[in-house]
Parts: sequence; C-alpha cells; structure tokens
Amino acid sequence: MATAFQWVRSLIFMITIYAWMLILGIVFAPYALFTKRGALQACKTYARSTMWLARWMVGIRTEVRGTVPVDEVVIGAKHQSFLDIIIIFDAIPHGKFIMKKELLWTPIIGMYARRLGCIPVDRGKKGAAVAKMVKDVAKEFTEPGQLVIYPQGTRVAPGVQKPYKVGTAVLYEGLGFPCVPVATNAGVFWPRTGVMRKPGLAIVDFLDPIEPGVARNEFLGRLESVIETRSDALMKEVGFVRDGVH
Repeated sequence: MATAFQWVRSLIFMITIYAWMLILGIVFAPYALFTKRGALQACKTYARSTMWLARWMVGIRTEVRGTVPVDEVVIGAKHQSFLDIIIIFDAIPHGKFIMKKELLWTPIIGMYARRLGCIPVDRGKKGAAVAKMVKDVAKEFTEPGQLVIYPQGTRVAPGVQKPYKVGTAVLYEGLGFPCVPVATNAGVFWPRTGVMRKPGLAIVDFLDPIEPGVARNEFLGRLESVIETRSDALMKEVGFVRDGVH
C-alpha cells in the first residue's frame, strides 16, 4: 500500500513539475528573449521550486556539499538523473551545460538553453563533435561562467559502470581552467527512467579542483577515480551499494 501511494505521489509530482516548467517558460519568455539575465532567473526559479516540490510532494531532500565554484571552471559531474542537473544549476552562479544537440529543439528547454549559452554536441560524430565543442565553448566564454560537462556522456544509473570519455579532458586542456569534479547519489531517489521517486537525501558534492596542467591520461584517471569513489560513498551513506545490495 505504501509503495502504491508513493507511486501516485510521484506521478502527481512529475505532472506538476513539467506543467510548472511550461508555465514559467511562458511567463518569463518576453524577459528571457531580450536578456540572458531573464533566462537565468527563470531557470533558477524553476530549479529552486522543483527542489521545494520534491521535498514536499515525494520526500526528496537535497544537500550541497563542498566548495561551490564561482569563477570560470570546468565542472566534470556525475550524472544520474534530472535532479542532479537541478541541484548543480541552483548552486553555481552562472551554469552552462554541454548538452546533446537534440535538446535544442525541445519546446521551452531549447530556447532557454540557447539563452543561457549551453553548448550543443552532436554525439554521433564523435571526433568532429569534440573539435566543434571546443571551438563553440571558446566562443561562448566571452562571458564568465561555470561550464558543466558529464564525463560519461549521459545519465548512468546507480551501480552501473560506464567509461569516461575524452571530451572533458579536451575541454580542460583547451580552456586552461581548473576542473571541479562533482559526485552525487541523486539517482538513488530520482532514477533516470520510470515514475517512482523515493524519499531520502539527494546529495551533490563539489570536490577538490584539478588544477590546469595535468596530462590528459592522468587527468582522466584522477577525474574518474575521485568522482566514482565519492559517488559510491554518497550512495552507501543512504543505503545503496554498487553491487545492488541494499
């Protein structure tokens, strides 16, 4: 009975947050079309209200740990669900995301992504996509901000292993900024698929930065090690372990 009730609450929550996205997107559109500040305010409002609704409707609390970067950095983040995007975006001052190209054509999301300065990537073109990404990022960084990239390229469910791609290292080298690794356990409560949302504490942890100048292979090894180790610890903290034993 409790599980069924939580599923119904989760369904109502999901309908609510996507309806709210549409409403906010329309209300802020005139402001966002003329200024990036308008787009930023709209997205910050959505992130904060969604976290509030998650706590109230389905029992998901959120917490940010570590030192949140405010300068120009590359953020290499573990990506388990839509929730970790929201928490990270709310925490940093001027977030810009590396995102799959198809999202630019999504109603509401696409327009605001463009206004925020997010960088689209054609994941099917691999090497060419990475080269274009670096060029587009260099162009976009005429304005300060924190560039968020997901080193594994997509959402990865808790407990699933997926290799880290070279794109984060290429950006790190090309931009010459520090890279801040970010760990999370958000997928334990807000999974990448399905309706059910589970109550608990979803954490995003900003870890010690990797300063510029580290060789590519060493950088990727360090990035993967610190993110995976800390994410495993955060998941274990809330009762989940990588092998699926709870």
